[in-house]
Amino acid sequence: MTSNTPTRTSMLTSPLSEHPWLRAATLLIAGAMQTLTFSPFNWWWLGPVSVALILLCCLPLAPKKLFRAGWLVGLGLFGTGASWVYVSISEHGNTSIPLAIILTVIFVAGLALVHGLTFWAWGKLAKESPVRRMLLFPAVWILADWIRGWLLTGFPWLYLGTAHVDGPLGGFAPLVGVHGVTFWVTVTGVAVIACWWLARNARYASTSLVAVLALLPWVSGPAVATAQWTTLDEEPTTYASMQGNIPQQIKWDPDFLRDQIVAYLELTEDHWDTDLILWPETAIPIPQDEAGKVIDHIAEELGENSTLITGIPWYGFSDRIEDYTFHNSIMAIGNGDGIYHKQKLVPFGEYVPLQQWLRGLIGFFDLPMSSFSRGPSNQSPLDANGTDIMPFICYEVAYPDFVASNARNAGLLLTISNDGWFGDSIGPLQHLQIARMRALETGRYMLRGTNNGVTAIIDHKGQITETIPQFERGVLTGEVYAAEGNTPYMLSGSWPVLTLAAILIVFVRVRVIPKN
Repeated sequence: MTSNTPTRTSMLTSPLSEHPWLRAATLLIAGAMQTLTFSPFNWWWLGPVSVALILLCCLPLAPKKLFRAGWLVGLGLFGTGASWVYVSISEHGNTSIPLAIILTVIFVAGLALVHGLTFWAWGKLAKESPVRRMLLFPAVWILADWIRGWLLTGFPWLYLGTAHVDGPLGGFAPLVGVHGVTFWVTVTGVAVIACWWLARNARYASTSLVAVLALLPWVSGPAVATAQWTTLDEEPTTYASMQGNIPQQIKWDPDFLRDQIVAYLELTEDHWDTDLILWPETAIPIPQDEAGKVIDHIAEELGENSTLITGIPWYGFSDRIEDYTFHNSIMAIGNGDGIYHKQKLVPFGEYVPLQQWLRGLIGFFDLPMSSFSRGPSNQSPLDANGTDIMPFICYEVAYPDFVASNARNAGLLLTISNDGWFGDSIGPLQHLQIARMRALETGRYMLRGTNNGVTAIIDHKGQITETIPQFERGVLTGEVYAAEGNTPYMLSGSWPVLTLAAILIVFVRVRVIPKN
């Protein structure tokens, strides 16, 4: 005997959930819609819209169908937001176009599996209860973002909260970090569906309450953004950053190494007396043990109170691995001191996983300088004329908790990069936006020096004060201010929001109790 009584999830059915092809297309679009929240588009308001569309498609689905639904969302997101890896694989990895396409598809499809497994777990935890599904969605989304940030070295990119460096929720970044902002973006998307469901059932008081609670942070965010969590020095530091715009094709060509160094020396000619001078990642393209004459020349040219910080490969004996090795490093020269070795290495770009099997198969697995070793943890900041500066090399700035914990010991933050690997794609613009979020979270100036853009000064509110256009050779000058004090997020990291997510899962999930 069959029952005509509708199930709890069927009460939320819509054309988007009932028709498989329409549902699949909508999930792909919803994922791609999230890419539009980031630079260069900056349509941050699409975040909750994307979440609402995902829920319209997924809330009525049987748990066993949710894996494919999540994978489609991830495919839409990473297929549009991270496919810029194709540029480095094809143009700079000496890989044929068909093979580059295949490798890019594998990369995107692999990342999308995280969303697939997240949605599968969501279905297992909530079963078919629409209330549980709505309450648990923000929790499982945040935990999935966090796991994606460290699993297999991590891909901490395209977090929904990053878009709010220019959005109304950005004021909460110094309090709860990017994961906390992302949490409320997803809560807002859930609230949209909850209000629709409650209104359909004539529960208007509950509808109003949910709407007010969901909108409260959006309304109060701009006021919260005016709070000053850190104190800036009254005296500015004069600053100059050189953007050499060296073509990636000749970056490691022995015939052009000297020309690159000369280019940066010429760009610095009128700025040797500046307090702080910055050259980008591997601006000196020879290891420090072979660059003694260059380093000595820079030290002689610098003014008495000037410090030049530059990216440079480092070669020497590592106590950590008990062997001679290369590091991707940054060092201070002049009226300063210190060297920092990069800790968060880019797979295939700076090291090759399973290299004993992959080396030599295709050009992409033999990129120049892809044999770096990871630097030790708990490294000290660089010193520049008495100011502690915490450096981050390229990809490292994407790790929110890593930056926040290291920023406690520094007055200024600095990141160098060579985004020439990604051409004129949207990748470098996303990278800049991520650096801006780190400045906002920590209440500190972030100085960004790049080979071909975007070189910028980012203030303690995450706003760009000076910049150089991409793909131009030039010098950026300005004034920066060191900061004292810590934001709440620097002290707690992402643990409060992760703990909240865990609590929701523990107490809201469906508990299966054995009959005995």
